[in-house]
Amino acid sequence: MRIPAGRSGRWERMLRSGRWRGCLALLAGALPALAFPAPSLWWLAGVGLVPWLLLLRSAGTGRRAALEGWLGGTGYMLAVHHWLMPSLHVFIVVLAALLGLLWAPWGLLVFRTLGGAVSAPAAVRALVVVPCGWLMIELARSWEALGGPWGLLGASQWQVAPALRVASVGGVWLVSLVVVAVNTAVALLFVTAAARTVAAVGLVVCALAVASTARWAPQPEEKGVARIAVVQPGVFAGADGAGRRLALSERLTGSLAGRDLDLVVWGESSVGVDLARHPDVTARIAALSRRVGADVLVNVDTRQTDRAGRTGIFKSAVLVGPNGLTGDRYDKMRLVPFGEYIPARSVLGWATSLGRAAGEDRLRGTRQVTMSLPGADGGKGLRIGPLICFESAFPDMSRRLTRDGAQVLIDQSSTSSFQHSWAPEQHSSLGALRAAENGRPVVHATLTGVSAAYGPRGARVGAPLGTDTRGAAVFDVPLATGTTLYVRLGDWPLQGAAAMLVVFCAVEAGRSIRRRGRAGVPDGAAAGPVVRPGP
Repeated sequence: MRIPAGRSGRWERMLRSGRWRGCLALLAGALPALAFPAPSLWWLAGVGLVPWLLLLRSAGTGRRAALEGWLGGTGYMLAVHHWLMPSLHVFIVVLAALLGLLWAPWGLLVFRTLGGAVSAPAAVRALVVVPCGWLMIELARSWEALGGPWGLLGASQWQVAPALRVASVGGVWLVSLVVVAVNTAVALLFVTAAARTVAAVGLVVCALAVASTARWAPQPEEKGVARIAVVQPGVFAGADGAGRRLALSERLTGSLAGRDLDLVVWGESSVGVDLARHPDVTARIAALSRRVGADVLVNVDTRQTDRAGRTGIFKSAVLVGPNGLTGDRYDKMRLVPFGEYIPARSVLGWATSLGRAAGEDRLRGTRQVTMSLPGADGGKGLRIGPLICFESAFPDMSRRLTRDGAQVLIDQSSTSSFQHSWAPEQHSSLGALRAAENGRPVVHATLTGVSAAYGPRGARVGAPLGTDTRGAAVFDVPLATGTTLYVRLGDWPLQGAAAMLVVFCAVEAGRSIRRRGRAGVPDGAAAGPVVRPGP
């Protein structure tokens, strides 16, 4: 179909308008967010960056490309975190704009590699460095103080079996690298004939690499099953909400008697009192443990004193057995910025007046913990590795627990503040990535949904409990032995991407120096030194 000349002219004028280009950059940056739950248009991740890449290619100047990289990054951060609006209000726009600055160098990088008449060598260079640059952004924003690794592009592929196999080799980082490489190749199809040839070869290479990984990557061997129950009481509002939630959690747990369970898991903040100071509540949970024949992993969110003698508000995973407290406790280490603490509170404390930001900073745990459930004849049985809330977004924490011997990873969460947003499904989907990365099953237990379980290859086990459900579910979780390449090798895609960018920058700097040197050589100097006649 031929575009009428008038419309084509209007489109060209829009692309020359800084204001329109800025709006397009915001929209283009937000587009890939549709690949995540709840829309779950996972296929969009493979082409969702293409409009942004082509816009950056046509920026005209490096300064304009950096600006549009920043605007696109702002759009991306707003889209994947839009559900925070009820808590942070307009402050989420400020945060997105600040984090969007991470994409400004990437915009310049795209312009330098994709701009102009792209030769075959330049296309190869773009296929390598553009994904590496994106990966460095994901690394930088994965720092807890910058909000943590929520919305990593590779996490959008949590339902795609080949992508999960790729994650077992290089974590979510390698999945992101492949996804951005595919986007870059598709963008090159719209550039020059030489670039199109490279792009076609690049797409074939990506497909073959993913297929080979899916077929040949070593996987842990499934061996045995653990029966783990999740209790989801739902949302309780009002001053007496915590008490009513605890009472319903007790009733739901009691209904699991006779199910031959290995463990019962309650969600985040399921208990609002310090169990060490409230033996009556501890005794009630211990009675439930005896009734169902399994330990109960609860989550305490209140003022407590830790082993080091610090007193303050901790979020803690606490294991309760038939005789009461077992002594196993894990205090949350990575806290949600603004939700559980205010970064630089002396400067940003005013954020508490805008939304539901933390009025008092929670205290952090100091180390990760694995817990052993009772085994046969009084010995040690199944080893579990607890995580709390958005700690499941951090690949290194699950990997550390796996290396420490955890056989099942447990994430206790609560997304009740964002019940009708994309957040519950996005958070639950992270369990698939962590399971595939580590070759260990993951149980994601929440107060209000979505609660789910995943096998050691990332496939969902049983039916999840949605956000509209109050109840309990039992998951027959496959156990596995052995380790994945990601557990053995760690974050090698990040290290490789950083090395590639260092080489690229060094080569570019060398070329720039040589160009300046040639520009400064006077006419005739290239013929050799001037020989002056003797006296």
